[in-house]
Amino acid sequence: MSIEITGTTEKRAAIFAALADPSRLAIVDHLLLADASPSELRAVLGIQSNLLAHHLGVLKTAGLVRQTRSEADRRRTYLQLDHQALESLVPATGRKATRVLFVCTQNSARSQLAAAIWNRRSELPAASAGTHPASGVHPGAVAAARRHKLHLRPHTPRYLGDVLGPGDLVIAVCDNAHEELPVELPRLHWSVPDPVRTAQAEAFDAAVDDLTDRIEHLVPHLKSA
Repeated sequence: MSIEITGTTEKRAAIFAALADPSRLAIVDHLLLADASPSELRAVLGIQSNLLAHHLGVLKTAGLVRQTRSEADRRRTYLQLDHQALESLVPATGRKATRVLFVCTQNSARSQLAAAIWNRRSELPAASAGTHPASGVHPGAVAAARRHKLHLRPHTPRYLGDVLGPGDLVIAVCDNAHEELPVELPRLHWSVPDPVRTAQAEAFDAAVDDLTDRIEHLVPHLKSA
């Protein structure tokens, strides 16, 4: 999956570079809550006026800070944070899909759990499949689903080629499946450790926690095609 470098990406990089200084980050932190004049910022930060001017220049060039003139005393100016510019640091990763298809090697644990977690958090449906399906769902996955109150309906593990459909967003939740899948198949890859290796309850719980964190991050960025 190729990554396109766009003008928006370059702008975000410039903002990150501008924030890569303790003093400038402190200025942004202060302006998050309230506007401030340069003299007020100098008092808060305890730095010289020429150094403050340098930092403000960098922040203005990056589009993070703007300066307005006081309506009362026209000689005074106030610095304001451009909140929209700050929000642009979060990438616009909006994707569209008709279904999410979680894939692991045996379709016996991680992919089954991932589909159950997804279906609890999103109206966009999810399914699961494997590159080398096992004969059944691992009992440790079923027990973990019960502990985490997941509605897991364990079905006989299925082969990816029999499940994959047009519009599916494929998410490989194990390294083996990701490295085995053809390069030309668009997908996301989550390197989730295989709990079946130890078959310990703690390993399955850790997989559920890992998958839950990743899914909660992705759900707001995925829309129904």
